[in-house]
Amino acid sequence: MLSRMTIKNGLIKGLATTWELAQVMVPVYLIVTLLGETPVMGWISRAAQPLMGLMGLPGEAAGVMVIGNLINQYAALGAMAAIPMNTRQITVLSLVLLICHNILVETAVSKKTGIRVRSLVLVRVLGGLAAGIILNLMWPGWL
Repeated sequence: MLSRMTIKNGLIKGLATTWELAQVMVPVYLIVTLLGETPVMGWISRAAQPLMGLMGLPGEAAGVMVIGNLINQYAALGAMAAIPMNTRQITVLSLVLLICHNILVETAVSKKTGIRVRSLVLVRVLGGLAAGIILNLMWPGWL
């Protein structure tokens, strides 16, 4: 049975989590949206289009990947929301980000365990890109 204290604690923790996520997602969303209005996003998109095209993604998705790798998943979500994508594209991009995200922090933590950092980064980045390409190729056209 739910008590008032349980509901109160859940509400407080939920609001605190929402605030933490908003502090990351809203600024990133605004920055990506503003960059979309400048030539910068176009330059990034054109440079990344060949690789992004293999995964069925728009070139702007490269910016989301960079943000996801350098900052965290929540920042990537904010950036992803600023780019018009369909369900398939969102799924492919999410899979790639699940495999290779927050590289800087996780690599620093993994290094303390004695793992070879270059191998770890290479496996995660190439694994994420390969998974994105495979999922894009496997996705049935009727979905």
